[in-house]
Amino acid sequence: MAIDVYKEWLGIPEGPRPPDHYALLRLKQFDDEIDRIRANYKKLNGHVRRYATGQYLDESQALLNEMAKAMLCLTDHDRKREYDETLGREFPEEESGPRTMDQVLVSQKHITRDQAREAVEYADRSGLEVRDAFVQLKMVPPEVATQALAQELGLSYVDLSDVTPDDEVLDQVPRKVVRQYSVLPLFLDEGTLLVACVHQIDHVVEDELRLRFDGAAIRTVLVAKQSLDEAIARYYAAGVRQEPGTKTAAKGATAEKATETKSKEKASKPEPAPKAAPKKLQPKSEDEIRQNKQLFIIAICWSIVAAYLLDNFVVTPRVFFDKWSFLLFLGLPGLVAALAGPTLLRKR
Repeated sequence: MAIDVYKEWLGIPEGPRPPDHYALLRLKQFDDEIDRIRANYKKLNGHVRRYATGQYLDESQALLNEMAKAMLCLTDHDRKREYDETLGREFPEEESGPRTMDQVLVSQKHITRDQAREAVEYADRSGLEVRDAFVQLKMVPPEVATQALAQELGLSYVDLSDVTPDDEVLDQVPRKVVRQYSVLPLFLDEGTLLVACVHQIDHVVEDELRLRFDGAAIRTVLVAKQSLDEAIARYYAAGVRQEPGTKTAAKGATAEKATETKSKEKASKPEPAPKAAPKKLQPKSEDEIRQNKQLFIIAICWSIVAAYLLDNFVVTPRVFFDKWSFLLFLGLPGLVAALAGPTLLRKR
């Protein structure tokens, strides 16, 4: 029987599955306090991660992704409003829009009004963004400044140490594009691609990503620069994932490597020694011809002596000459002449 992760891990009573974003993050319905939304998400994220091993690995990862999408929706001003309206919430027409980031920081008591004024003036003089001015003046950490900017822009802020991007989404964007534009794709949420970046995505990056995700809508999620750089280095380290469109190239590289290996093996293997050309016989000198003739005559003479000895002491002892003697004196010298003649009497 499949486990009810909402009930067993998050303590959500039986009811609609999946639960709405507020129930999932254990919030009161239509809670607008962004800090509380993030705090609840962070607490529940750490709790669910304890189950991210063993037999419930897939279930825990799916729940972590679902919680991350809920948090990103509820901390995005425009998306939260749209989502709340689907749950039946009505907004008064005179509702004011998001505050500026210096107003947010003052209301959260990170800075005073005088510090806010000083930072804004410093940004104007130096040509910096107000967020960077707060960080350079060391009034607030980069993460706090980015959270305030996200509220001003009505976008979500995410701590990338608490979120694990979808591998299938990461695989569709090459390392070169991610590093060139300093973006990190996170999830596809109901046809919208959530992308982490330091600044709001411009139309060039948006068009690039939309083409890679079949025309999906693109939504910015703000992160601190150092956090983004570390995440890109981690998720797009060399060899971590297959680059889109590199399968053929990889095959080509493999084939090239195999060819190179064969060439090296061939080079290291000793070449067989060339077959020696048949030695051409040179004409014999006059002295060699004369010596060979003398050797031939000596061989014939010794064959006659051998025939005489065989005839008198082996074949027909005490018989001076008969037919066997004739055959022996004719055959033995003839055999020697046949064997030695071609070698000794030829002129080459």
